[in-house]
Amino acid sequence: MSAAVAVIKYPITPIECLFTISTAPAYNFRNVAEQLIENELAADFDERGDRDLGFGSVVTELSGPRFLNRNGTFNVRRDGFSFLSSLNAYHVLLSMSWSVFLLLVLVLYFLSNIIFGAMYASFGAAALVDTTATPMNNMFVRGFFFSVQTFATIGYGTIHPVGIVPNLLVTIESYYSLIANALVTGLVFARFARPTARVIFSSVAVMAPYRDVTAFMFRLVNGRNNQLIEVKAKVMFARFVYENGKRIRKFDLLELERRSVTFFPLTWTVVHPIDENSPVQGFTEADLRASEAEFLILLTATDETFATVVHQRSSYKPDEIMFGYKFVSIYNQMKNGDPVSIDVRRLSQVERA
Repeated sequence: MSAAVAVIKYPITPIECLFTISTAPAYNFRNVAEQLIENELAADFDERGDRDLGFGSVVTELSGPRFLNRNGTFNVRRDGFSFLSSLNAYHVLLSMSWSVFLLLVLVLYFLSNIIFGAMYASFGAAALVDTTATPMNNMFVRGFFFSVQTFATIGYGTIHPVGIVPNLLVTIESYYSLIANALVTGLVFARFARPTARVIFSSVAVMAPYRDVTAFMFRLVNGRNNQLIEVKAKVMFARFVYENGKRIRKFDLLELERRSVTFFPLTWTVVHPIDENSPVQGFTEADLRASEAEFLILLTATDETFATVVHQRSSYKPDEIMFGYKFVSIYNQMKNGDPVSIDVRRLSQVERA
């Protein structure tokens, strides 16, 4: 790293000071600070390789299922909280799938109109008048469709309330619909505006020959058309070991062939070479199963559209690791002038090494 040294003679005037600062070469202190922090964290992890990653030291000593599910959710449970104290409706509505969210809104819409429709029907035909040529004789059906018109502020005018109590109920429903429509609209906007990553991991990882050694590999691809930049991967190796006659779980941060890629337009094969310095050195398939090994993966990237950092997690257990296999080429054959392309259907396809 080269540095420019400016020789300043004293005394110096304010104008000369300003000129010296303005003409000095630009230096990106932010990138340097981020790199120093990252190196410090990596060194701290390497020095304390048995840290529990936040799961707790007691948990790391117990056998059990995987820490991370394939979809990135933590395989944990917290008891003792009351339902209301742990309920965060806003977070739940934002994080649930679109199909469940739309179904929930549909159920809420029909349930609201059914309740208000039944209340209108209880007032009788004299309180809810139908002025069409063929009035609806079923009072519940008449009340339901009047509630739909009131809820959506349609107002055909063929069905209208008569009396103070029915009109008071109309007032209550109009206020309720105002709040409900505003909340649903806000939630839909928040769901669209919330940046999330949809990185697809290969369904299996492989232990395949790599240069002069063997390597642990898995592949990933961006599942959306948005652009991810500065994609970084961290892979932790968790397994049980015996120390001082005690069986404990140990965590190690694996050294990757490439920890980050600047651009992520196609696919990325994350590779951990298993050399003499690797904690995976000497592990066979049976050893991984016996030690209840798990490869924990944390992926972070910057979403170019929102200029926001997004992340995704996953893990691989021994049953999802194939020994003696390698990934098939995911790239399509190209002719002169064709752009580089891949076939994501081959993301998890393997062949004998």
